[in-house]
Amino acid sequence: MKVSYDPKANAAYIRLSNKRPYGAIEIDEGIIVHVTKDNKIVAIEILKASQKLSVQQLFKFEVENVHSVHTR
Repeated sequence: MKVSYDPKANAAYIRLSNKRPYGAIEIDEGIIVHVTKDNKIVAIEILKASQKLSVQQLFKFEVENVHSVHTR
């Protein structure tokens, strides 16, 4: 996962996969989910990010109650 923030555009981008996005779905005003052809989530984009979340919190990473992680 890679998180970036562009202060000039006030946009946050959370990349969840290295796959190339095929399309995008705006799930709420200024919150866009980028997906592959088979609707796998690749990234989440948040416009007007500083109005929707604490940008400082965006770069904190916590893992809770993870007992087992399986990857394929």
